Amino acid sequence: MQVIETLAEGLKREIKVVIPAKDMEVKMNERLADVKDKVRINGFRPGKVPAAHLKKVYGKSIMADLVNEIVREQPTAILAERGEKSATQPEIAMTEDKDEAEQILAAEKDFEFTLSYEVLPPIELKSNKGIKITREVVDISEDEVNEQVLKVAESARSYETKKGKAANGDRITMDYVGKVDGVAFDGGTDQGAELVLGSGRFIPGFEDQLVGAKAGDEKTINVTFPADYPAKNLAGQEATFDVSVKDVAAPADVEINDELAKKLGLESADRLKEIVRGQIESQYGSMTRQKVKRQILDQLDEMYKFETPASLVDAEYNGIWNQVANDLAQSGKTFEDEDTTEEKAREEYKKLAERRVRLGLVLSEIGEKAGVEVSEDEMQRAIYEQLRQYPGQEKQILDFFRSQPGAAASIRAPIFEEKVIDHLLTEIDVTDKKVTKEELLADEEGEASEKENKKAAPKKKAAAKAEAAEGEEAEAPKKKAAPKKKASEDSAE
Repeated sequence: MQVIETLAEGLKREIKVVIPAKDMEVKMNERLADVKDKVRINGFRPGKVPAAHLKKVYGKSIMADLVNEIVREQPTAILAERGEKSATQPEIAMTEDKDEAEQILAAEKDFEFTLSYEVLPPIELKSNKGIKITREVVDISEDEVNEQVLKVAESARSYETKKGKAANGDRITMDYVGKVDGVAFDGGTDQGAELVLGSGRFIPGFEDQLVGAKAGDEKTINVTFPADYPAKNLAGQEATFDVSVKDVAAPADVEINDELAKKLGLESADRLKEIVRGQIESQYGSMTRQKVKRQILDQLDEMYKFETPASLVDAEYNGIWNQVANDLAQSGKTFEDEDTTEEKAREEYKKLAERRVRLGLVLSEIGEKAGVEVSEDEMQRAIYEQLRQYPGQEKQILDFFRSQPGAAASIRAPIFEEKVIDHLLTEIDVTDKKVTKEELLADEEGEASEKENKKAAPKKKAAAKAEAAEGEEAEAPKKKAAPKKKASEDSAE
């Protein structure tokens, strides 16, 4: 077998592989000899079938199997022998000429194919000792815990039916039918819906018009959907809702005690406070982690500059761009609305894709050298979390992971990345800094450096998240259009 390099430009490689016809014929004859005693052909005793007849009957199919084995196994062996790692699966090209293919299968012509791929660039790791980060830490006060416990209590409070008019804070039970231009729209109808007036759950103006309503009232509510409402067919539209009030209930007093805790499935009020404190700590810890990670990645980005495989960058860019385009389509906005142009936005997102690929390669190299591994237990827990997010679809999700080779990698990659960050935190200079919760939770876009502020956007959802925290999980699907929530609450920013 001859292996001839025909292209070596930057990271691009093209390899021509030639296997002489005589070598293919030898392999075919070996296979024929193996099956000689196993085949049953009418007119011949077992093991007595002439070689020429065996070749005539089975030669082409055996040769086809050989060709498939070679193109499946040899690329990996060739790259290993060359000491190269391919950025993506190598592209394999063979003759498409029918006559040539027939000659190859008859062992009358050399079998040739080409491999086209990009190599992963060599990365010379630098010392991490120079990386310095500030870890923002918030002290959680008793007042904050009590405030959050009160919110939990309010969400679990009971309501008692009352006579008379509904006021802010009362809960209304109702049936409604939403219409645009007199025609009911999809997702605008509900029965037995409960709404606490003043909660701001419904679109602006809806709740205000129900203040003063009584059980048995029939009302027509006139509203205008927000211009940025997620459902494009409703955004900015004037609508009416025919509402039938079934019940008006006043809220009971809120008391934080053991009885409330037991109502929530806990043993005591102290246990409730303990859990709430843990949730707050987890929330702040996640934000601290995100900011720490961003500082590490920014400094690694400054430390490492090398050519990135175009195939990886294109794949990353396409993922970011598709989500940005979807976000714009859902909001009904254009790039001009975001003070940029499509051309500038594409340029900036291409730079972002290059950054993410480069940092991914650096983190991979750091993790490999440090012996970082993702255990099977960690993978199982991650897959279980995926299953929990989609109840009722567990079988389909498991089938997806089993049938798609890259699916498990998409779960493994973020776990590996976080473990590499953990490893780096043991080697770099970390300084803790006490901050207020407002400082910690400040929007990174508003608090970012001048360099980040100058980046062209639209800095919405996918791209903003990609920029702020490399490799975050994709957003959950949007809920269907309804008057149930304001647009700002329909999706997590």
